[in-house]
Amino acid sequence: MRGSPELSIRQMASALRAGKTTSEMLTRAALGRIRAMDIDIHAFTNLDASGAMEAARSADMARAESADLPLLHGIAVAIKDVYDVAGLPTTCQSWLSLDYVPEEDSTPVRRLRDAGAIILGKLATHEFAIGAPSPDLPFPAARNPWDLAHIPGGSSSGSGAAIAAGFTRLALGTCTGGSILIPAAWCGAVGLKPTYGRVSKHGVFPLAWTLDHCGPLSRSVEDAAIALQVLAGHDPLDPASSTEPVDDYCTGLEQGVKGLTIGVPQDHFQSSPQASPTFLSAFDRTAALLAEAGARPIHVSLPHSQQFLAAGRVILSAEMFTIHAQDLRSRPLDYGELTAARLLLGATVSSEDYLNALRVRRMLAARVDAALDRCDVLLTAITLDTAPRFDPMPHFRHWPVQTHAFNVTGHPAISVPVGLSPQGLPLAVQVVGRYFDEARILQVARAIERLTGWENQLLPDGT
Repeated sequence: MRGSPELSIRQMASALRAGKTTSEMLTRAALGRIRAMDIDIHAFTNLDASGAMEAARSADMARAESADLPLLHGIAVAIKDVYDVAGLPTTCQSWLSLDYVPEEDSTPVRRLRDAGAIILGKLATHEFAIGAPSPDLPFPAARNPWDLAHIPGGSSSGSGAAIAAGFTRLALGTCTGGSILIPAAWCGAVGLKPTYGRVSKHGVFPLAWTLDHCGPLSRSVEDAAIALQVLAGHDPLDPASSTEPVDDYCTGLEQGVKGLTIGVPQDHFQSSPQASPTFLSAFDRTAALLAEAGARPIHVSLPHSQQFLAAGRVILSAEMFTIHAQDLRSRPLDYGELTAARLLLGATVSSEDYLNALRVRRMLAARVDAALDRCDVLLTAITLDTAPRFDPMPHFRHWPVQTHAFNVTGHPAISVPVGLSPQGLPLAVQVVGRYFDEARILQVARAIERLTGWENQLLPDGT
């Protein structure tokens, strides 16, 4: 049968149930692909081959005793290296944390294991999810499998790269200012940032308490829906965890967009000088395809993206500095130079600045809610161009991205690929929904995936 990179999670689960393959075979194939290709991509910081094979054999034994197993049972996944995985170092790509080995899984990892998933290992990240590609960090920076001269985006860089390389169908990422959505967009993956509090953050190293989100990056929209079904739900160990009931994220995926109203923000990003003609053309084509499929696009008003960015940067700077203040005082030289420079910006944020930013956040969230009162979802940008060429980034770069908005407000958002640029690099759009309406944005994203033909797109190596 075909190799696992070509099979969806549902297809692999079906093949396992039918006895056409085994978890051991699928896991061995994934490990072989990683060993052959990751020498250049650097998606993994810690590959747990022996642990994965042991878990695969256990999954096969469990399947021999029961046919009633979750879809993820026996399926290999990978985890961003800010999540605790029992027995594996949580390094956060930092010299400060190289020796930290947790004894317990983070809640998202535990939920994946409870569903039978097999952990391949830990994936590359920017240092503490805020740094940048830099030679003074413990591990090489991940590269973009579509073109190794380009970055995969961050901070969930290894997660995006692992999906694009076909190492796994599912990886966990975190998102504080776009760290799921950006690598998904630039690597041609699906990236789902759920509503704030929808997925537990317990056991995940924080960057900014009130901005952090956990979620999946995946090869397809259906894979993301399957993952969220497992990950979502209240966790008493996370004070920010929501008690909102969990929807069925899979049943409505194929309902299409006929009769839905799609809000397209006017001048939220279109006037940005960073918006490339290639991206704008792809965005307009996607909106037109949705209209042809029966959706009703309307123009809605949102504050300009710079307003979200300004509030988000103040909140992020203050919170991340507070988290790292003690180590910055006692072990400053153990941070990467770029990371330390970014963290220290928070020392300049006053309590007045922070409280004003929180007040602005409430106003911005109300404006987004008002726009969503007029439509079912918003269709907007994530990145305004394809992935930049690799750059060690000696200072802050103004990446062509539009992701702070919905981390600031906490609305659910999903990145879905819509095609390739003439240079062969992925392009993507963002679908945003009402709070806890992940089912709807998944439904619309699935329609986009089908209408644009991305569901048939091969991986960069042609598989």
